[in-house]
Amino acid sequence: MSQTSNQHPFLKFPMDEKVLDEVAKNERDFLLLHGGGLRLRESTSDDELRFAPFFLFPSLFPERGFRTALLAQTVMNKLTFCVAYDRQFLTSCLKSTILVDDFTARLFDIYQKVMDEGLCQAPSLGLLRSDYMFDAPTRTVKQVENNTIACSFAAVSSVLNDCHRYGLTVLGHLDKTDQIPANTSLEGIATGMIHAWDKYNVAGAVILFVVEDRTINICDQRFHEFQVYRQRPGIRVIRRSFAQLLSQASLGESRALIVDGHEVAVVYYRVGYSPDHYPSEREWQLRLLIERSRAIKSPSIQLHLAGTKKVQQELCRPGVLERYLRDQEVTLCRSLFVGLYSLDMDEDGDAAVEMALAAPHRYVLKPQREGGGNNIYGEEIAHTLARLRDSAERTAFILMELIEPHVQPNYLLRPGHGSPELVQAVGELGIFGYILGDGEQTYCNECCGFTLRSKPSSVQEGGIIAGFGAMDSPFLVYWDEDGSGAASSGDGDQRGNTQLS
Repeated sequence: MSQTSNQHPFLKFPMDEKVLDEVAKNERDFLLLHGGGLRLRESTSDDELRFAPFFLFPSLFPERGFRTALLAQTVMNKLTFCVAYDRQFLTSCLKSTILVDDFTARLFDIYQKVMDEGLCQAPSLGLLRSDYMFDAPTRTVKQVENNTIACSFAAVSSVLNDCHRYGLTVLGHLDKTDQIPANTSLEGIATGMIHAWDKYNVAGAVILFVVEDRTINICDQRFHEFQVYRQRPGIRVIRRSFAQLLSQASLGESRALIVDGHEVAVVYYRVGYSPDHYPSEREWQLRLLIERSRAIKSPSIQLHLAGTKKVQQELCRPGVLERYLRDQEVTLCRSLFVGLYSLDMDEDGDAAVEMALAAPHRYVLKPQREGGGNNIYGEEIAHTLARLRDSAERTAFILMELIEPHVQPNYLLRPGHGSPELVQAVGELGIFGYILGDGEQTYCNECCGFTLRSKPSSVQEGGIIAGFGAMDSPFLVYWDEDGSGAASSGDGDQRGNTQLS
């Protein structure tokens, strides 16, 4: 990790225990009473909630980097869609991966079948999240990954932002609360779904949430449903697991997707991104049935594949972005990318293997998986690549330069862990966007909000549901180019002049 700051601009760490205890109780109750909860994984009861793990205070984040990430989201949306509808490029990207990665191969097989048959429903709905870290050595934000399926925490993030404003206010820092930016991620994601429902244009059709057999992240999911109801009360949302859909889903006239007697306009996947979501051949056949249907999918199979790590790596090759983006957009995207390297069985792949073996702590090894807990770091990279150096199995991974984030103190509170723990933390900013299009025409393309997930700097993975990270909020800070002094945002927005140490 990079530079560590033990000083906060207006909070003193470690904090007085009495004050800390009061803040923790206030914010814990705020989260629980406003929908910032998770079901208990270890319980079989759906009647119990615990607060989601969170940091007590918003974490410092550079205003310029935050604004850059927001600005880039519609470009990232566009780029992802261009790739999804470019069969030649998508096939070229994944041709080596599908030979050694069975999960990606099964997804690609569905893609081939629906493309050969001809898309019954050309439009796809992208509910996307692009993740970034602030790279301390370059003082810029750098992209970690692009998520195209089951992007989470749009709802709970908004709750925590309000919680942090409340906490700062109680501590006497009302004047600082507007440096936590307004967040419309939940409203935006619901708006994207409604646009897709309107595009389908069948009165009485429903939106289908495809969910786990038992949902841990229930508040985040349900709030999407409730927000659709608030914006358009006439649209009904139904929730079904793969297990339920096996007996309830069928194709009707003109390949309409029928679930339990309802015609489905929009399918929103909150599962389907991990091999364990497909325990038998029946689940794979169900995914194919849904993809063959007339329903608008979020994501469609082509959009799902466009979010793979291999595609992310291929987009970093010289000349690729120019196929899809204007010069200014290419420059913006390239400023956000870090080095990503293929491990294909060729000269470039061999060079990447040797590079990683020589300095494994400079990289992260990523498989084609989502959900947290899958990446390989440090000496384990050396062990893995030494074993796979001459094996085609290595092509299931990509190699990515490790981002060196700013490290800062904060208090972490986890349910059942007693008092808050003072840790050195690093944060990952996620920017949400929605896009609806068919490869020829884009009907809408918007950036709609953000989430911040942080973790102790000693922890390598960051997934919250996977048990590694915790919810957080960005506290926007301003400084000169060389970091030597405070500065405003330059756009007349004088909400604060806190310097990032």
